[in-house]
Amino acid sequence: MSYLEKLEKLIKQKNGTLLTSDLKELNIPRIYLSKLVDAGKLERVSRGVYVTPDAIEDEMYYMQCKYPKIIYSHETALFLHGLTDRTPFEYSATVPSSYKVVENISENFKIYYIKNELHNLGITDGKTSFGNKIKLYNVERTICDIVRSRNKIDIQIVNEALKRYVKLKSADYALLIEYAKKFKVEKLIKNYMEVLL
Repeated sequence: MSYLEKLEKLIKQKNGTLLTSDLKELNIPRIYLSKLVDAGKLERVSRGVYVTPDAIEDEMYYMQCKYPKIIYSHETALFLHGLTDRTPFEYSATVPSSYKVVENISENFKIYYIKNELHNLGITDGKTSFGNKIKLYNVERTICDIVRSRNKIDIQIVNEALKRYVKLKSADYALLIEYAKKFKVEKLIKNYMEVLL
């Protein structure tokens, strides 16, 4: 298989998106990327990010590929889990408190910081609306996050998410309380659950 064939296969697998880091992984010289751009098969949409002309730019996907420490959380995770109908105006993501957020992220994202030891708690796989795989927090972690950050989030979003959570067949109350203890929101979560259950 030639370099161009490898690249075209990869672009198809990634729903029309290619990162310069993908070339490194496959040991493909960058000249082949230039060839695809010159041929009109790829367009540069951001530093290190290229998409096919017929593809829709999947910012959630490529931003996480470029900055793997960002985990989609809060309002964005609520939306992806179906716990709100409100499409977020900007993406919400959580990073470890030791992480230096580059301007590219801070301009496009609502950033939440968390202690390093809690950053990986509750990470699960999800998909963007374009079908690309991303990392976000599971439902229980997301509920703890929004209760913890309730002063920064529209109260209607918080209330709606909690009402929808208690109706989920997959709701794991033991896990919710376990996370709530770690995030020091156990009392608040229990109060909300008493009202809703």
